[in-house]
Amino acid sequence: MKCTIFANGPFSPDARIDPKMLRHDYVIATDGGALHCHALGLTPDLVVGDMDSIPQWLLDEFRQQGVETRTYPERKDHTDLELAIDLAIERGMTDLTILAALGQRWDMSIAAVMLLTTPRFAGLRIILRDGPTDLFCLRGRQRLDLAAVPGARLSLIPLGGPALGVTLQGLEYPLADHCIPMGSTLGISNVVTRPEVSIEVREGLLLCLVEEPGPA
Repeated sequence: MKCTIFANGPFSPDARIDPKMLRHDYVIATDGGALHCHALGLTPDLVVGDMDSIPQWLLDEFRQQGVETRTYPERKDHTDLELAIDLAIERGMTDLTILAALGQRWDMSIAAVMLLTTPRFAGLRIILRDGPTDLFCLRGRQRLDLAAVPGARLSLIPLGGPALGVTLQGLEYPLADHCIPMGSTLGISNVVTRPEVSIEVREGLLLCLVEEPGPA
C-alpha cells in the first residue's frame, strides 16, 4: 500500500508531483506539513507531531472534517517525520513517498536522509523527493531496475562502509562488480543513457540520488 508523507520543509505546489501520489492509499502530514496539503486542496488522513507549526485554524478545520490527529510532546526522542513513518507502517503502508523533508535545516535534512538507512525500515520502499531529485537507499544483495529519463543524473554514495559488488547498466559510466569505498566520489554524477537503469550491490549500503533533467 502506498503512502505520501508531507513534512514541514520547503515546498512548492508546482514542484514535481505525480498526481497519482495525491490518490495514494494514505496521506500523512507532519505538523506544519499540513499547510502543504491545504495548498494542494488535499485533506490528509492523519496529522502527526507536537502541533507547534500547524495553525490552530487549520488543525481545527481538519479535525472538523474527521481527520485523525496524533499529538506528541515537544520534548521527545524522535522527529515528527520518524513518528509519521512508524505510524504509516502500523497502518500497513509499504511504499512511502516523502515530500518537503529537505532544505530548511541542515540537521533535519541530514536526519531525514539517514532515516532511509534505518534497519527497521529495510523492507519498505521509501523515497525522499525534493523537486527533480529522488533519494533512496539500496542494500546489499539487492538489484533495482529503475525507469529513468536519458540525461538524468544518478549519484551513488556508500554509507557506513564500502559498497561491494556494485554493477551499473544503462549509464554513461557502467560498472561491473566494482567496489566503491566509503568517502569516495566515484559514484557521483553518472548520466543515464537508456530508459531503464540497473543498479546492483552485493554488500553494503548505497544512498542513491536520481535527478531528472531540466526542460530543454
